[in-house]
Amino acid sequence: MISDIAAWLFALFVIDPLQAEISAHLERANAPVAAIQQSRQCVESHGPRLVQRAGEEPGWAVATAVSVAVGWTSPVQLLDGGDPNCSTLIKVFQIENNQDNGA
Repeated sequence: MISDIAAWLFALFVIDPLQAEISAHLERANAPVAAIQQSRQCVESHGPRLVQRAGEEPGWAVATAVSVAVGWTSPVQLLDGGDPNCSTLIKVFQIENNQDNGA
C-alpha cells in the first residue's frame, strides 16, 4: 500500500510536472517536430520505469518528489542521457538554461 501511494505521489509531483516542463521548453525553443516526437518517446519509455522504481523504493520516490516540487532538482535530471530520444530533450533544456543564465 505504501508503495502504491509513493508511486502515485511520484507521478503527481514528478512525471506530470516533467511533461508540462518539456512542453513549455519545446514550445519556447520552437523545436522541430522530430524533437517533439523524440521527447514524447523519451517520457513514454522512462516515465513508467520511474513510476515502477517509485513503487519499489518509496523513500527514493518521496525524496525525489520533494526535491522536484521545491525546485532543488529538475525532473529532466531523471531521464537517461544515453537514450537518443532523451539526449535530444536534455540538450534542449541545457541550451535554454545556458541562455537563461546569460552564458
